[in-house]
Amino acid sequence: MKRQHRNYSTSFKQKAVELSYARGSVKQICEELDIPYSVIHRWRSESKDYGKNSFLGRGKPKLTDEQKEIALLKHQLKDVSEENEILKKAVSIFSKSDKKNLGL
Repeated sequence: MKRQHRNYSTSFKQKAVELSYARGSVKQICEELDIPYSVIHRWRSESKDYGKNSFLGRGKPKLTDEQKEIALLKHQLKDVSEENEILKKAVSIFSKSDKKNLGL
């Protein structure tokens, strides 16, 4: 019989992974929690690779702390670049209007 797809909460996944490491037997945990071996194995792998950034949910990228910092810095750089362009245009506009007011 085919298993039905189930959704597990982040805290459940974290506790299941912790329990599998504490007990040392993934097979035993799978039987107790009625979870396929491949699912626990994937959760353990994800937890090891991404740590506290694991199990974010569907469609959300899993990033390491360094990748998160890079994404944040790229976003800030984009914002500052846009502000810089606006300021350049404003200086250009004001300098033209000053020349007109001075009769140049």
